[in-house]
Amino acid sequence: MLGALLVLLFLIPATAKAQSSLLRDVIIRTDTAAYQLSRHTANVQGEPTLFFWFRRDDETVELRLLPEGKLPGQKPLRLRRSADFQQLDSLTLEADGTYRTRLKFQDLTSSQFIRLVVEQPTDVPGQEGWRDVVPLLPVARTSVSIRRTDDELYVGEEKVFELNSSNPRNVRATGEWVRGEDFDYRVVREQNGTLRLHVLPNQLGRKPLGVRLQTERPQLLSGGKLSYQLPLLRQEFTVKASRLRFLSPDKRSVTLDELSRRRGVELILDNGRSFELRRTYRLEDQEEPGGSLIAELYTRQYLSNDRVLCYLRPYNTHRQTDGYLYIKQNDQAQYVTNLDITPKTTVTSVQVLHRGGDWTSSLNVSPGETVDVRLEGEGLQKARFHLEDLQVILSDSSVRTESRVVLRVQVPVTFDKRKSTILNAGQPTGFALTVREFQRPHPLDFVSVSYGEGSRPVTRLNGPVLYGHTIRDVVFNFNTNGIDTDKSLYGKQFLSFEIRTLNSKGELVEIRNVDNVVICPGDNSPRAAFYQDKQCRTDPLSLNSLLGRKTYDLDDWSRIIVTIRHQSGQYAEPGSTQVLELVLKRTFKFDIDVSFPGGLLTKRAGESSYTDFGGISLATLAQFSFYHPEKINRLRPYKIGAGFVALNAFNLNSSASVRRDLGLVVLGSVYPTRRDAKLTFPLYLGGGYLMTLGKPFFMFGPGIGVRL
Repeated sequence: MLGALLVLLFLIPATAKAQSSLLRDVIIRTDTAAYQLSRHTANVQGEPTLFFWFRRDDETVELRLLPEGKLPGQKPLRLRRSADFQQLDSLTLEADGTYRTRLKFQDLTSSQFIRLVVEQPTDVPGQEGWRDVVPLLPVARTSVSIRRTDDELYVGEEKVFELNSSNPRNVRATGEWVRGEDFDYRVVREQNGTLRLHVLPNQLGRKPLGVRLQTERPQLLSGGKLSYQLPLLRQEFTVKASRLRFLSPDKRSVTLDELSRRRGVELILDNGRSFELRRTYRLEDQEEPGGSLIAELYTRQYLSNDRVLCYLRPYNTHRQTDGYLYIKQNDQAQYVTNLDITPKTTVTSVQVLHRGGDWTSSLNVSPGETVDVRLEGEGLQKARFHLEDLQVILSDSSVRTESRVVLRVQVPVTFDKRKSTILNAGQPTGFALTVREFQRPHPLDFVSVSYGEGSRPVTRLNGPVLYGHTIRDVVFNFNTNGIDTDKSLYGKQFLSFEIRTLNSKGELVEIRNVDNVVICPGDNSPRAAFYQDKQCRTDPLSLNSLLGRKTYDLDDWSRIIVTIRHQSGQYAEPGSTQVLELVLKRTFKFDIDVSFPGGLLTKRAGESSYTDFGGISLATLAQFSFYHPEKINRLRPYKIGAGFVALNAFNLNSSASVRRDLGLVVLGSVYPTRRDAKLTFPLYLGGGYLMTLGKPFFMFGPGIGVRL
């Protein structure tokens, strides 16, 4: 094939060489051959044109330019840019005196009037340089064959065949019908590039079909002639008598209602050839006699486009998926057709599905939400539903049947209406979505409390808070900008406060309840303008303004317990609850204790031994008790105090050996940790000064303590 091509190219007259003042010759080299302007030209509209064979639309070639002797100017040649190709390399001067570059074409099949413009700028300012134009003609080899599975056709029945081509993009497919005596045909190109041949036979018998096809890019014939005509594609078919012919209606759906049943609906059908005007035909759902009457067809008049204007009176419903409709005359099927006969669109119920929830009959939605809307009724498949000022989102989970339609709807954050009517083709259906502000319980981190150590979110105060100073007041502040964000809306927060004060024994001192505390989102919320309400609270909540006994008047180890919760009746989901417990902590306690030490061992100054166990003494001490730092109102088991001790005060023995005296003492005692005990048995250790003897002394021993 290549050898024959080269012989053909050598036969082209040399006089076809383009005359140029800059170029002596131009060479285009592909991956299989080289084409020269001096040898490979074709006459296109009287102009010699350099042709080259291509296989791909984005063919990459090497271009060589041969200058004509000495160039007129001193500057090198350059190639003007074009949208038909991309210059991959710079135009460089080779050792043999030629200029070389590479070109990558963009779309050789579709591009028209491709040419190379070679320029040489002049050295004289303002003077136009020299230029040569080389027109190019891409030529392509294209073959087409028909792919068929059988050769039987039926009169009036369209059959589609696939065409195989070595270069399908180069085949011109107009999609227009070519009328013939035996066959009508047309060639169409699908979106994936596949060529399809549509054949409609007109005559019975064994008939040959000849399909004439043209190309976008020509083929080069002998003698340098160009041809856009492909060889005739011939195929024989056996055409049989018509089966039941399908008549296409201009409507795919007809509504069954009282008006259409009585007056009929205008319908345009293909001309059935044997139709009789002003005759009524039956439409049944089966070919055999005795089928159910679906509708009546009354032929009214012929139209200029070989179609018939009819009246269709429907009596029963029908879906195209149920099968064909047979047009009958005297119980004999004449033609087939198909269309939907459905009841009037009626919506009987609407339900809404929120993200993560269940279907509910409540039509309340909130701004910024994406919900699914389910409509149930009759004749819904043909309906064109949309919602007023709301966007319907296409979804893979969307459902559309005769009795049910599911739409996914997005409510904009900036939606400024209270309702969005559900419309069908612009007409209200009687249902509407009610747009309500979000009313979801937000975590209580937007509530902060201050009691003397700065403001802190209540959610960070887990467990009792031990505070060792006087609480002047407990104040709750509300961060309104901490509720809504651009991506998450919560709406108004309805809170209730339960305030209880307890004494050190856990006994209730006072209780107060504050309900319906409404906190509205702040100005940072996209819906701030819609939250405006006189009930919205912006000022802090002070406990001293509510309590009869103020916080600064509470006793040691009193407790303030505040329970903050969302009002359950305001939300469809459980809210949050936060308990704040403040305890008036103390590190020590000062108290007067009276105890009765007994069996004390004493040692006086100057004496070498301890005295015998004494009788019951009387001690009155001012003592300091110390609290456990990590427990509430729990004393440590030791005390330190100072006071008076009457030694042997209750010893009634009149013996001279009984030493009675009054001493000033400093004593440390160890007490049992049992709480709220009035009678205790401590251990004493300490010393002091005897008033009668005037001597210091040291003592230790048990005793009996009475707490006043």
